[in-house]
Amino acid sequence: MPYDKAILKVQVNELTKKELVDIVLKLAKKRSNYAFLLTNYIEKEEGEQTLFEETLLDIDKIIAKEFNGRTIQHQQVKRFNACVKRINEFGSDVKNKKLEADLIVYLLNLQFSNPVKIFGAKISGYDYKVGLLLKKLITVVSNKLHPDYLADYQDIINDFLAKIHKTSNKINTIRELPRSI
Repeated sequence: MPYDKAILKVQVNELTKKELVDIVLKLAKKRSNYAFLLTNYIEKEEGEQTLFEETLLDIDKIIAKEFNGRTIQHQQVKRFNACVKRINEFGSDVKNKKLEADLIVYLLNLQFSNPVKIFGAKISGYDYKVGLLLKKLITVVSNKLHPDYLADYQDIINDFLAKIHKTSNKINTIRELPRSI
C-alpha cells in the first residue's frame, strides 16, 4: 500500500523531538540507515571516510576470526566471502568508487600476502573467489573511476594478475583475466 507523503508529513510534524530522536536511533541500528544518516546529515564531509575506516576495522576483525573448514583453503574461502560481503555492503551504502577500490585492494593485498601454496588447490574455490574480486577491481578501476586513477592502480593490479596467473591458471575465470592492464 503506497503511503501519502502529505499525511506522513503532518503525522511526523506532530511527533515530539524526543520521539523523533528515538525513531532515528532505532532506524540507525541498521547499517544502511546509519550510513545514510552519517553521509547525508551527521558528517556530510567526512561521513564516507568514517564508513571506510569502519569497514577496514570490520575486515580486520573478520580476518582474525576463526572459520571452520576441512582445509586451509576452505577456511579462507569462508573468511574471504565474509570480507567481500562487507565490502559489497559498503559499496551499496557509499557512492565513492575510489574508496570501494581501496577496500578491494586492501583485501587482495591480505590474500596475496598469504603463502603461495594456498593458491592452486582445485577443489576449494579460493582461487576462483580471489579471481572474481580481482575482476571486480579491474572493472571498477577501468569503468567506474576517472581514467586518471588507472595509473594509481595499474601497478598493483598487474602485480596481482602476475601472481594469480602464476599459481592458478587452470581455472577458466583466472585464465580469462588479462595478463596486465
